[in-house]
Amino acid sequence: MVGPVIAETFSTRLVDSRAMTPRVRHLVLERVDGQPFDFSSGQWVSVVLPIDDEKGRPLRRSYSVASAPRGTARFELVVTAVDGGPGSTFLHQASIGTLLDVKGPQGTFERVNPGPALLVATGTGIAPFRGMVHDAIERRDPAPLWVLFGVRGPGDLLFGEELFELARKAPALRLEVTYSRPPVGWSGRVGYVQEHVRGLWSDLGALGGEPHAYICGVKKMLLAVRGVLRDELGLVRQRVHVESYD
Repeated sequence: MVGPVIAETFSTRLVDSRAMTPRVRHLVLERVDGQPFDFSSGQWVSVVLPIDDEKGRPLRRSYSVASAPRGTARFELVVTAVDGGPGSTFLHQASIGTLLDVKGPQGTFERVNPGPALLVATGTGIAPFRGMVHDAIERRDPAPLWVLFGVRGPGDLLFGEELFELARKAPALRLEVTYSRPPVGWSGRVGYVQEHVRGLWSDLGALGGEPHAYICGVKKMLLAVRGVLRDELGLVRQRVHVESYD
């Protein structure tokens, strides 16, 4: 964590864009002024698009930063294509070199405790957790960091190979994947993330300390997981952190 930072508006250039799935694109942006982009893992930015909304104002779209703070001018986003969505359509079609104003960093979805944590994500909700994972590994944080990632199938597992490789190398990192539509021969977890939270939370708590839970994804999933943690397991509000997206 880099400490408190103030949101500012700055100009960026798109320096890389690649498809992760047919509907999700990975973007790399770089500050035009070359200054470092300072943020805390888990925060988000607002991208100002050269498109007007229904009131004639520049269209803005918010995305979690999908990279760790490294003191450089570059940062990464993942963007899901929304049917008929002008913002995501523009970003998916944007060519390298496109200039975009960005406001950030924003948000308080940060890893506030130095102890063990359970990160629960679905879909592009993995974006802020990718930054947290890299951040923790680069700082050699010894606290257990467990990631529960739910998607439909292997083709939707964003950053899958990267995360599995990190988990192989970092003793504190544990990656648990669950498929709602598992492929033939899959012997791992099946179903929605909320079905696996109880067991993982129990195992994590048995290691000692007071774990915190971080949840990022669509609101329906978020409410279900938060219900398990707070209503069933009795966690206090301060130990359950949420970030939702539509």
